Amino acid sequence: MIRYERVVARYPRAPQPAVDDVTFSAPRRSVTAVVGPNGSGKSTLVRLLLRTLPIVSGTLLVDGVPIGAMDRREVARRVAVVPQREENVFPLPVRDYVALGRYPHESGWRAGGAGTADEAAIERAIILASVAPLAHRSTAELSGGEWQRVRIARALAQGAHALVLDEPTTFLDIAHEMAMFELFAALAHEGQAVLVVSHQLNLVARFADQLVLVHRGRLVAAGTPADVMRAPTLEQVYEWPLVITRDPAAGVPSLLPLRRGPRFP
Repeated sequence: MIRYERVVARYPRAPQPAVDDVTFSAPRRSVTAVVGPNGSGKSTLVRLLLRTLPIVSGTLLVDGVPIGAMDRREVARRVAVVPQREENVFPLPVRDYVALGRYPHESGWRAGGAGTADEAAIERAIILASVAPLAHRSTAELSGGEWQRVRIARALAQGAHALVLDEPTTFLDIAHEMAMFELFAALAHEGQAVLVVSHQLNLVARFADQLVLVHRGRLVAAGTPADVMRAPTLEQVYEWPLVITRDPAAGVPSLLPLRRGPRFP
């Protein structure tokens, strides 16, 4: 389980905290989705897990252990993270790139090749992320959507208890968006904690057990999609007129933004 307890974080020279007194949990066997407008602090919550930004106050726990009490390798054994942006600076064969997910478990297999458990984890990740046809291509040859799925495969190869993904459907078409979220839901059902940061409210409402709505660094609402996706709350947060309807296929709330009409100076 991942838990943020009254967490405060601030970027250097920023006048206000990027995350301000935020408390919520992402338990195992559950898909938790963090949603909110641009600049609301969603990606900052992920950076705190990666420890690229320090926590000013509060506590971030993984399986009940403060993240600051673990070294980076131990954190990586427990939590696999797919950040929002990652440059493909050093091209590798796709399979070799996915194999990097086994690094936290490394004991010496790099010198003599991957062990049986590593090979099995790599193959499973490649299959789950639907990148088997890409396995022998270079990462430099991939489209944006293919690169995104390969990054997810690398995270799956880590075999961590928790999977954290920041905007995982960027560049993906409709079929691959749905396939990835079906995968996340299946992983949660198997016992993983899945924490997804997304701006696609209607998509996450179909799959998330819990939504966490943040705005200007603060927690606005948390609960089921039906609890959080209420028109008065979302209109205030997103500063745009909208209505909440019901998804006829999934029976969950669905957001429909309204047109304001053109405005000229």
